Amino acid sequence: MSSSLKKILKIAIPILIGAGLVFYSFSSTSPEDRGKILESIQNANLVWVFLSIFIGILSHISRAIRWNYLLAPLGHKPKLINNVLIILISYFANTLVLRSGEFLRATALNTYENVPFEKGFGTIVTERIIDVIMLLLVIAAALLFQTDVILGILQENGIGLVGSLLLLLVGVIGLYIAIRLIKKSTSKFAIKVKTFLNGLLDGVLSIFKMKNKGAFIFHTFFIWACYISMFWVIKFTVPETTNLPLGAFLVAFVAGAFAMAATNGGLGLFPIVVTAALSVYGVSKTSGDAYGWIMWTAQTLMVVVFGTISFIVLPLLNRNR
Repeated sequence: MSSSLKKILKIAIPILIGAGLVFYSFSSTSPEDRGKILESIQNANLVWVFLSIFIGILSHISRAIRWNYLLAPLGHKPKLINNVLIILISYFANTLVLRSGEFLRATALNTYENVPFEKGFGTIVTERIIDVIMLLLVIAAALLFQTDVILGILQENGIGLVGSLLLLLVGVIGLYIAIRLIKKSTSKFAIKVKTFLNGLLDGVLSIFKMKNKGAFIFHTFFIWACYISMFWVIKFTVPETTNLPLGAFLVAFVAGAFAMAATNGGLGLFPIVVTAALSVYGVSKTSGDAYGWIMWTAQTLMVVVFGTISFIVLPLLNRNR
């Protein structure tokens, strides 16, 4: 297979999968249900939608500030406005071509702030490692605060408390065995896993070596608090989700986060998995779909609109460079 064909497939396949999931979501609902979903979307209170978008913008600004804390030890301190615009462009790029935003971000930083590509990309990798850790913390919080719900689901499927503990024990033992096997293995897959885990550890330890580690940690938690808040405020746009507890949206958030990573900006998959997560709490499919589509549309529009503006403004602000 030629390299050009591989590039085309990397772009086309995620988009086709997303389009297929949109079609699946559309075809799996009756005309009556589609009418209810559309009505819920049309009747959504835009105040909460715009508040969610505003919170999203705050998270990007915070990420731009935090980025400079990683770049400072390398001898670079880009303009904050450039950081913000570059980050918005990178998110926009990811909605078009999966995982392209990280490379574009490092390239733009090199172009407008003279930061070597490898150094800029290294800080982005560190950010992603921190993001993985934060997502794991959110998953742990969801499991902790929604233990009763999760146990209820397991009991419905014939698994009681004892069975749950046995599953947990088997999982821990399996993880221990897997780690031991990976440590001893010399296969390409094992080497990749070990490299990733070592990078994970290095990324965490690097935080404690920087001068502004306290501010870095604050912005990290602020960014993720914004992400969860973006989800939470949208609940007020759909009557059936208004009284749901925060824990329900932690579960939906985790599901949505994996959807965003799997397809271009969560295209097609995001509403499906969010609806499935909310159905655990008794939310109907029509209300769950409405919530999922409102959330996805609001954040996608934010990325597309502000990303496009940033793409135009960034070279204009730096035209003398």
